[in-house]
Amino acid sequence: MAESTLDLTLDGPALTARLVDFPSVSGEEKDLADAIETALRTLPHLTVDRHGNNVVARTNLGRGERVVLAGHIDTVPIADNVPSRLDADGLLWGCGTSDMKSGVAVQLRIAATVPEPNRDLTFVFYDNEEVAAHLNGLGHIADAHPDWLAADFAVLLEGSNGEVEGGCQGTLRVHLRTEGERAHSARSWMGSNAIHGAAPILARLAAYEPRKPVIDGLEFHEGLNAVRIEGGVANNVIPDACTVVVNYRYAPDLGPDEALAHVHEVFADCGVAEITVDDHSGAAMPGLSHPAAKAFMDAVGGTARPKFGWTDVSRFGSLGVPAVNYGPGDPILAHKRNEHVAVERITHCEERLRSWLTN
Repeated sequence: MAESTLDLTLDGPALTARLVDFPSVSGEEKDLADAIETALRTLPHLTVDRHGNNVVARTNLGRGERVVLAGHIDTVPIADNVPSRLDADGLLWGCGTSDMKSGVAVQLRIAATVPEPNRDLTFVFYDNEEVAAHLNGLGHIADAHPDWLAADFAVLLEGSNGEVEGGCQGTLRVHLRTEGERAHSARSWMGSNAIHGAAPILARLAAYEPRKPVIDGLEFHEGLNAVRIEGGVANNVIPDACTVVVNYRYAPDLGPDEALAHVHEVFADCGVAEITVDDHSGAAMPGLSHPAAKAFMDAVGGTARPKFGWTDVSRFGSLGVPAVNYGPGDPILAHKRNEHVAVERITHCEERLRSWLTN
């Protein structure tokens, strides 16, 4: 069982290991939220608020600009990868190392060691990012206390391998339903096979050519894919219904309504009886032309890349706060059994953020 406290004097890699050894699967974040709140309340330069299992800490120094540093504290289910393990090559292994407890460790380190930043800071630690959108803790804060998130710029410490990733793509999941008529499989011609009726949908998906629009100098890459198919009654029955679940990852030059309209257009002549939206989270523009984003890029260096996955920079965008992804984790390793992070990436991200916030 994890200890109940967090020591913010630990360095970034050691604090990451400590966080990994503090299990916090989505829906089970209370103990970690308690520990984060307790640790932050010992820092006299911060005011601390809490909403559910979401903790927000802020400086109030009267600076001319306010920046949010945000990260989720939940992980996907543990897959025999807790406790953490540090190997001889400087790799820290364990659930959440990359997504995104290394980023949370950087947030906590900055909160503890930068008492007089050159910009006022808001630190947000939130729950339930890895599950359905309606459970997302950042969304709950935005609904209940939008003033807590007011800022000029935000950095989401999602894994980006130590490089800035601008914006994010939207994600739309729909159910495409085909209908037929049941019959005995010995007399199949007496019915209509709904699974066979899904063939035009699958053919359309197989032939689909995704867009690759360039936005703010970043080339995004859309995707339209079947992620599940469901149908069938019994082994001797011609099915009268079939559902193909399709996920559309769309670039930030499309709004949610445009994305849904595109899906309807793609499958308009495929014999679909019904299209039902199952989940939908909008995209976010890169915002790299914003002065705060330019200053951030100048400070951390490197070359900005597009964020192909969906992240909560979208929520900040909906609040009118430009945001980027910048964290030590490698997004390719997220959710994997062999998830790990290079400790030098943790140190690098902390140093770059500290430089930006103190120089």
